[in-house]
Amino acid sequence: MEPISLSTALAKSPTTNQPETLDLRHLWSYYHSKNGFYMLLLLVDISQNEAQGKGKQRVSCRGDSGAGGRPCDVTLFFCHQALLALPLLLLLSIPRCATQVSGIRGDALEKSCLQQPLDCDDIYTQGYQTDGVYLIYPLGPSVPVPVFCDMTTEGGKWTVFQKRFNGSVSFFRGWNDYKLGFGRADGEYWLGLQNLHLLTLKQKYELRVDLEDFENNTAYAKYVDFSISPNAVSAEEDGYTLYVAGFEDGGAGDSLSYHSGQKFSTFDRDQDLFVQNCAALSSGAFWFRSCHFANLNGFYLGGSHLSYANGINWAQWKGFYYSLKRTEMKIRRA
Repeated sequence: MEPISLSTALAKSPTTNQPETLDLRHLWSYYHSKNGFYMLLLLVDISQNEAQGKGKQRVSCRGDSGAGGRPCDVTLFFCHQALLALPLLLLLSIPRCATQVSGIRGDALEKSCLQQPLDCDDIYTQGYQTDGVYLIYPLGPSVPVPVFCDMTTEGGKWTVFQKRFNGSVSFFRGWNDYKLGFGRADGEYWLGLQNLHLLTLKQKYELRVDLEDFENNTAYAKYVDFSISPNAVSAEEDGYTLYVAGFEDGGAGDSLSYHSGQKFSTFDRDQDLFVQNCAALSSGAFWFRSCHFANLNGFYLGGSHLSYANGINWAQWKGFYYSLKRTEMKIRRA
């Protein structure tokens, strides 16, 4: 099947007879609907230097598009001395294959319709070796999932499933959010327990946890084996149980082995071993036991705090009264 292309063949301005400049810096997203179509949302910035009047932008919709593969024209209305954010909705029928796009880009999207990657290891193998947001397919060929790929740390190929660095996203959330994921892959986010389970069901993974404090000190912990409910008939009924083994110290100490074998808990689904709800007590969600040595989904408290064990804590490195600046939990094929 021919690759699907979204290219902008720029029309000339009706006044200057010069090509207009489009800036595709804004986030694009795929939204999957029940009829098998994707709705591609492009927020298009029109340069402030465009001429008055109207013009056309030509968008090439090659491949199996909703228009039967025919090119389509979209009329954009140029506004004098104004920055126009225009939502452009294109319905593209993409049977069994979606275009591979490496995050937020300013150039035209022109990628091969390759075998859909399961994780960032596949993406690296396909030749995309720059850090950024990509699409992976843990749920199957018709459901792309945006993910941040770390392609530089220790040889790259890391699929990041948890990322925090500024407190802009609340991680004190309920079960459904942690099951399905939340946030944006180009910012703070959680990939989703179901996605994690499906990934570790199909491949063997190692885990790396990168940490940074507010004094710019960094440390990490690695675990040779990482999986989520690998033998369960229903991972959700099994509580998305965590399994880690083979600790390797990168200066952070081992705060996660204590949690191995535990179900995931949120404030609205208490599955820990403590008499009280650990998620509520710790202001987060995690594979709590009674309760934790790691609380990477706790409150973003900005360093030292007086409250006990409810920040972004990694006890073996900074204790229970220090909330970390940056965390990344990421997996790579072992």
